[in-house]
Amino acid sequence: MSTPSLDADVLVVGAGPAGVAAALMATSLNMKVLVVESASVGGKLQTIGALENVSGNWTTGPQLAEALTTDLARLEEAGRCSLVRSRAVRVKGHSDRAEVLLANAQVLTAQAVVVGTGVAAMTPSDTDWISAAPSLSTPPLWRATPEQIGPRTYVLGGDRPLGTWLRAHPQSSVTLHVLAPAADDYKLAEVSGDDRVRVVPVSHVAISQALHGTDFIVEVENRGGERSTYVATAVLSNLGNRPAALEGLAVDQDGYCPPDIQHPRVFIAGDLRSGRFQRITTAQGSGAEAALAYYYSTALERV
Repeated sequence: MSTPSLDADVLVVGAGPAGVAAALMATSLNMKVLVVESASVGGKLQTIGALENVSGNWTTGPQLAEALTTDLARLEEAGRCSLVRSRAVRVKGHSDRAEVLLANAQVLTAQAVVVGTGVAAMTPSDTDWISAAPSLSTPPLWRATPEQIGPRTYVLGGDRPLGTWLRAHPQSSVTLHVLAPAADDYKLAEVSGDDRVRVVPVSHVAISQALHGTDFIVEVENRGGERSTYVATAVLSNLGNRPAALEGLAVDQDGYCPPDIQHPRVFIAGDLRSGRFQRITTAQGSGAEAALAYYYSTALERV
């Protein structure tokens, strides 16, 4: 299928669950594949302390990331795939090819591109319900150990890593005070039965460093307009994600990249598609589906 002037049949941007699944499917269909990844294979899997809804008997994200690394190494050894260690910055579809621009100014070309760059963690400055100085440090919840969480630890946001953290530390008896806007209510449903979580519904939160010591002043306006002030020994971030869309992709009002509005040679896989189906198994399925979609779109050319 390869055209001599092209670098591959399929370029896969991102080596997370979606990207590796796309590479596995494409190579199984005898397509030449290049995978572009600047960081570690497995991506955000390295941050997941407990897995309970992913088939294969995995118990942690790093275990699955190691397996994905082995998958790509096996494909490389067989000469069916190559891993390009660089950062992709732009994607563009043409009538006869698709292109990926790398940070080093190199341009890779292929018949199609599967983009699985996923999402990046949000910070307080990315939200409209938190006011804080740009220099304020709010470490992510997923990095915290139970020993680092005291009775006056407050968590910003009720995103799903909250449930993952609780499952990763089932014996811990800590209490997490979760400051949650209305948009997070549906996410908190999965931890509603865990008495270690104290949800504080909010409309706005202002955080500042105490004048003396290392404490934080947390000023909360609840959804009824009433105000309260808390003194926190630690503030952790659990704000969710923002799409890591590359330049050249079509985005919706939330910054995500729905597959059905992209160029015909550009396929979107994994968490980048929307904020609704951000799960490992759906990412893997969408990666394989993207490779298949391209394969069947060119079926008549092979007849």
